[in-house]
Amino acid sequence: MNDEFDFVETARKCAGSVVRLAQDLVRLPSRGGIDDYGPVLDRVESWLRERDLPHRRLHGADAGPVGLLVEIEGGRPGPWWTLDACLDTAPFGDEDAWSFPPTAGDVVDGWLRGRGAADSKLAASVFCHIAEDVHQDAARLAGGLSVLLDVDEHTGQFGGARAFLEDVRARRPSGVMIGYPGFDDVVVGGRGLWRAVVTVHAPSGHSGSSKSVVSAVSRAARLVQLLDTMELPGADEGFPLPAKLSVTSINGGSGWSVTPDRVDLNIDIRLTPALDGPAAAGLVQDVVARLDAELPPPRPTEVAEVACWPPFRLAPEQEPAAAMLRAADILEIRLTAKTAGPSNIGNLLAGHGVATIAGFGTPYVGLHGTDERAQLAQLPLVHALYHRTIRDLLSDLPPA
Repeated sequence: MNDEFDFVETARKCAGSVVRLAQDLVRLPSRGGIDDYGPVLDRVESWLRERDLPHRRLHGADAGPVGLLVEIEGGRPGPWWTLDACLDTAPFGDEDAWSFPPTAGDVVDGWLRGRGAADSKLAASVFCHIAEDVHQDAARLAGGLSVLLDVDEHTGQFGGARAFLEDVRARRPSGVMIGYPGFDDVVVGGRGLWRAVVTVHAPSGHSGSSKSVVSAVSRAARLVQLLDTMELPGADEGFPLPAKLSVTSINGGSGWSVTPDRVDLNIDIRLTPALDGPAAAGLVQDVVARLDAELPPPRPTEVAEVACWPPFRLAPEQEPAAAMLRAADILEIRLTAKTAGPSNIGNLLAGHGVATIAGFGTPYVGLHGTDERAQLAQLPLVHALYHRTIRDLLSDLPPA
């Protein structure tokens, strides 16, 4: 391959095939934690097998399938790179609110319609076609390409990604590109998260009793007040987003006449380099200690950590971000590097020391909501950008 190779024209020629495979996938319901993943994995595996692409299934801790892994080794030594797109989806929500069936899989006015069209079955189809192209002349490439087509992503468990990281046979990637949708930005960093369930205790009793007690509900309300007044680090030049704390759930009590003896609160803190997981845990423990001193409980307030992911941010010159930005410049795509507020698989990968970018794909509407659909007009450019980025990373292109 040389500088004269037309990535956009190549993408246009196979756009019909890309869309047809994506349509097949959208028509197979694969809601995370709800549907059987077998049919959608079978469809992709059939496509890979027809093209003799080397692949195998990944399995989770319960031995169930959590993804497909395509591995294409080049003819010369070099780093490995991974394209990742999930095959499971968010739930449908209220199907009566949709103007078309969630598994429509049709194309209307240039939009692929149905759950998973945007997140991320169209990207999965693009990545399969890139793998086919790379496989055809793998002998001339340096390093290798893995394509991870994972499920158990929308459950928040990330079973496919975890199985990939834990698989002793898998080639450890130097970087991962996640095919989330959105045409204007590429996510090169994101806030991390620290999550915990905080349980406050109090004596239970009858709501009509003449004996005055501070209920668990009152203690929980006071805890929320204290948490809301916590001072967290702001944004700085090295990381453009501030830390953030949210109380996302309060559960306790079961009737009208009984004051509960416990209330559970879900605490979500978005981390930055200025506030890591241990620091966030320390801040919450300090607030809890203040609560227990102010309103003494029968049992100390408990903090049970649920998850902790680090923040991450790649420098513009760090691969694979640099290669994608180079490719965007050559293809005349205006692409902005972005640090995201929400967390994603990139944080999980960053915790394992893997450089990750995410979030460049086709324009979309209804992500995780009603009438999800992905615009196909920009599909050739999206395909061409990922294709050129991979060829650059596999040392198949001269320097830009």
